[in-house]
Amino acid sequence: MVKLTSVYVCSECGYETKKWMGRCPGCNSWNTMLEEIRNNEKAVSAPKGTGTVHAVKLSDITADNETRYHTGMPELDRVLGGGFVKGSLVLVGGDPGIGKSTLLLQICRSGHIQGTVLYVSGEESAAQIKIRANRLNVSSDNILLLAETDFNSIVPVIENVNPQILIIDSIQTMYNAQMTSAPGSVSQVRDITSQLMDIGKKKGITVLIVGHVTKEGAIAGPRVLEHMVDTVLYFEGERHLQYRILRAVKNRFGSTNEIGLFEMCDKGLVEVENASATMLSGRDPNKPGSVVTSAMEGTRPMLLEIQALVSKSFYPVPRRMATGLDDNRVTMLLAVLEKLAGLPLVQDDVYVNIAGGLRVGEPACDTAIMAAVASSLYTKCIPSDTVVMGEVGLTGEVRAISGIEKRIGECARIGFKRCLIPKSNYELIENKSAWNIKLESVPDVKTLIQLLFK
Repeated sequence: MVKLTSVYVCSECGYETKKWMGRCPGCNSWNTMLEEIRNNEKAVSAPKGTGTVHAVKLSDITADNETRYHTGMPELDRVLGGGFVKGSLVLVGGDPGIGKSTLLLQICRSGHIQGTVLYVSGEESAAQIKIRANRLNVSSDNILLLAETDFNSIVPVIENVNPQILIIDSIQTMYNAQMTSAPGSVSQVRDITSQLMDIGKKKGITVLIVGHVTKEGAIAGPRVLEHMVDTVLYFEGERHLQYRILRAVKNRFGSTNEIGLFEMCDKGLVEVENASATMLSGRDPNKPGSVVTSAMEGTRPMLLEIQALVSKSFYPVPRRMATGLDDNRVTMLLAVLEKLAGLPLVQDDVYVNIAGGLRVGEPACDTAIMAAVASSLYTKCIPSDTVVMGEVGLTGEVRAISGIEKRIGECARIGFKRCLIPKSNYELIENKSAWNIKLESVPDVKTLIQLLFK
């Protein structure tokens, strides 16, 4: 008789224990231990020495350029490093309603994909997918739909169809009937992903997997899921806003520094080619607290509007809030402004925002944040043709930033006439008159305030 035992597994990190715990010892998450029934029957191991496995010299392996499928969307190809690689596993994650299923369905209509696309949905019926396909103008005889959650029933279909691209929407809805755990559990997700990886590598099928995310924004399920796949793509942005950012956080076949910018419309996701002009389209330059800066997203410079609002505080402790920026970084910059630039902010609430709903993590926006705060505090407008960029240290110095020539070139292309850059970068630029823009050196925070409000 088969002996069954209970095991408690953390839904966040996969930690296993025989006793239930309110708090997971692995990731310190509360109420994430779920019960799973395990079969204790030991598998019969194969005798040692059997099989034809052998090692191969690295020098004897021929590695030609990998076969890639262009998606028909240059922004997506940029993030992937040139398109989908044959036989790769791609995990797409994002908040509900962000546009994951829409993106994958739009990929199906690409003219570069000559083979069959098998779309397996565990969340929608075939009729529901057809309704969305009609809205997105997706129609092709090469697209096959399958509404099923039992993975054992899906495998024979994959073998019969032998698609070029396989889409699983989503991995948390699939289950293996031979396992007693519920769909979406750690063991189910790990087992089905392992089978998909085996099918994709052996048959050369590109597998696209949709993954749910937790309230913290991480892929739901075991962390091993992200380790098993070749590429992990995150869809970022507020679903109530129109702009979406597709970012690669893992890519075995390309860079992880590239992003793709999309706009959600009635007809689906539309690529934003001129990101700088789009992000600055609604800017009012005649209002204090607004300044333009240049941020690098991968190899692409992008002009963004930094907004700040300084108002008298009615709280015992003034509020410091930032949207699209690191809160701790903004608090540090405000302390530098108070200590080294003499700005009286100790009794004021300060709010900082990046217009458009984007999020920037690089420190090259430090001087722009300071400039926006000073502009709002003094109620003085920064000239509309001025761009500010640079990193600020705790001693008030403005430090050099990377990709300065690309940033300046983007500012000149959009039409800005003045650019305040760190002194270290300014000294390394040989032919300053070659740029169709006036460059000014900024050594420290005091000089920055003087140049902006002289």
